[in-house]
Amino acid sequence: MITVTILGAGNVATHLYKAFSAAKTVKVVQWYNRDIRKLAMFQNDVETTDDLSQLKPADIYIIAVSDDAISELSEQLPFEDRFVAHTSGSVSVYDLDKKNRRGVFYPLQTFSKDVPLAIETVPICIETIGKKDTPLLKALGKSIGCKTHKVNSDQRRALHLAAVFVNNFSNQLYRVAHEITEAEGVEFDILKPLILETANKVQLISPYLAQTGPAKRNDKKTIKKHLKLLENEQHQAIYKLMTSAIKKTQGVDMRPVKNSKK
Repeated sequence: MITVTILGAGNVATHLYKAFSAAKTVKVVQWYNRDIRKLAMFQNDVETTDDLSQLKPADIYIIAVSDDAISELSEQLPFEDRFVAHTSGSVSVYDLDKKNRRGVFYPLQTFSKDVPLAIETVPICIETIGKKDTPLLKALGKSIGCKTHKVNSDQRRALHLAAVFVNNFSNQLYRVAHEITEAEGVEFDILKPLILETANKVQLISPYLAQTGPAKRNDKKTIKKHLKLLENEQHQAIYKLMTSAIKKTQGVDMRPVKNSKK
């Protein structure tokens, strides 16, 4: 049985708590958050606390707080030579206070508290200082049905950066598309099969081969029509930037497209 203490009450912490609670080989002994009110709905299921001095012994302490708070919280932990891991994709393992053994348990996924998630589909990127704690992180990932990937700090940072492109930036593009359809009174839902097919396609072929559309075809007439339709200058800028990027990647004529809207 792996004993775990969770520190933090955000999206990642909440999903990890639910996954660990459902695992047969994991026991959450405590859940800490500085604002204990955020843990109120779980207080009948797990021991909660807002007092770091009351933390009990555990095999691993998982810090799942904002990136800026990780280092300070690790410094405040009132013990030494225990195993502490954070869940960030971009924070160095060395940002954890060296008084304890240090690691990273980074679930590479987007998390929202109220959105159900099949945790077993989430890849877990692990990193430790020293080899002796690696098996524990692997076992912890396996206990919730996840595949673990041993990565170094540079690889983890690269994955996190890439994740911003495929998740955060693509979601912003969805928002732009929603604004465009909403302006004409057409349902955004009509685009959802296309969104799913695009995501499914890159499971089978590379993003380079999956690329379609007017930029790849160098369809200048369609591109000019699109730019004329876009009344929002920010949307125009995004369209031009993405069109230019696709053309460059695909080796298309890079002469700039003039905005025909006056």
